[in-house]
Amino acid sequence: MAERDIIIGIDAGTSVIKAVAFSLTGRQLGAAAIANQYDSGPNGAATQNMDRTWADCASALRDLGKRIDGLADRTAAVAVTAQGDGTWLVGKGNRPVGDAWLWLDARAAETTRRLAQNPADAARFNATGTALNTCQQGAQMAHMQRHCPELLDQAEVALHCKDWLYLNLTGVRATDPSEASFTFGDFRTRQYSDVVIDALELGARRHLLPEIIDGRQITHPLTESAATQTGLHAGTPVTLGYVDMVMTALGAGVYTGTTGAACSTIGSTGVHMRAVRDDAVRLNGKSGYVICLPANRMVTQVQTNMAATLNIDWALRVAADLMSETGHPHDYADLVARIDGWLARSEPGAVLYHPYVSEAGERGPMVNANARAGFIGLSAGHRFSDMIRAVVESLGLAARDCYGAMDSLPQELRLTGGAARSQALRGILAAAVGAPVRVSSREEAGAAGCAMMAAVAIGAYPDMESCVAEWVSPLLGDAEAPDPGLQATYAALYPAYAAAREALEPVWDQLASHRARNTAPDIDASHVTQGGS
Repeated sequence: MAERDIIIGIDAGTSVIKAVAFSLTGRQLGAAAIANQYDSGPNGAATQNMDRTWADCASALRDLGKRIDGLADRTAAVAVTAQGDGTWLVGKGNRPVGDAWLWLDARAAETTRRLAQNPADAARFNATGTALNTCQQGAQMAHMQRHCPELLDQAEVALHCKDWLYLNLTGVRATDPSEASFTFGDFRTRQYSDVVIDALELGARRHLLPEIIDGRQITHPLTESAATQTGLHAGTPVTLGYVDMVMTALGAGVYTGTTGAACSTIGSTGVHMRAVRDDAVRLNGKSGYVICLPANRMVTQVQTNMAATLNIDWALRVAADLMSETGHPHDYADLVARIDGWLARSEPGAVLYHPYVSEAGERGPMVNANARAGFIGLSAGHRFSDMIRAVVESLGLAARDCYGAMDSLPQELRLTGGAARSQALRGILAAAVGAPVRVSSREEAGAAGCAMMAAVAIGAYPDMESCVAEWVSPLLGDAEAPDPGLQATYAALYPAYAAAREALEPVWDQLASHRARNTAPDIDASHVTQGGS
């Protein structure tokens, strides 16, 4: 019999579903990926076909089996994480109740505002440590309860994306302590809270909340049906990971015992977090998340930008569209290689840009579904290079904005996400935050994070700390210190960035009212399938 020397980590993101094989000591052995898709609809709808998501996950696992000899015989455990927030309703026979509402879905904006203004929201925030926003399952279910209760009537359980995949892998309806506590619970107890559920006006729907299990301690066997679909062996232990944000940060170095270290994931969204004990959390009363780590008494304080590199994608698409209009077709991806040249030809801090390009607004360091992107300080002498620099610099200033809302700036910043490969962006982030940056050589941090939980669950390591010492710490690169001149520029620029953000809030609200008045109910009636972003 082959030695069971592989742990598979599944990371089902908004853009891609990945299946990654690791040795028991954390070495990546191979990976397979399937592009994800979601559908956009009226009023900010963003939905995903649940059956297709499971089929794509199973396909990624089968593809991984083609790349690694004897994968099924060698697999000691499987672990799964996925995109967070959103609402994946399951009814009779474990069948979906329609398509899932994603974290990108903006339909609950008005419900979110109404609930956030309720005096009961202060107690909800204190328990969860998390500001209410349109991304969250609690806000979305409250909106459904008010506007389309038939969806909840048909449901038997409300899951998140990873929970849906876990159900298909094991037949078990469950969620993890991280999403359970920041949505419906208390991060101190890692259990559901009636105070929170009542504040969301969902007391009558409490029966839809699944059992909470900790994947470090509990696994369930892969079912015969899932084995047939994935090519793995029935009975293989399966671990339910925590939400992808915290799994990625765990794999990238948020929790290594280093004083003052923090971790930012710079991808389509921007996720900024630090690890603290649950009794050391300092809530600001208005924004952020507190998300449990798979370690005793440890949580992450989190601020998230709805859009990070999506802003760069938008700017490059505008440029590509303009060039294509001249009869010379361009794809925006072809322009990525030009960014460093544009940065070199522009002056740091010449123009301000707020990176709120998401149609769902912003959730860190303030929660405002009406927030929108914009340039400030343009003059006739500025060119596209100045504008693209402002867009790139905004990612650093947004990170500074988010860490400032957590109490203190990092002493060291660990980076992950595709944008971390850019030396220019790393330099901007280091200077904006005022701390050296380190990049992990870990290729698939999210899949690694949940695989680490499985490694503890099956006894390969006695605890998460010993696993981190072997899987994470040795992979951190050398510290890259911030440029003193650039750091001084951004330190002087940041107060204007923050002041403009605060001053623009009533303007965003007025623009939202204008859009609402001028949007006919039948606009965008058809759904448009998009690649995940």
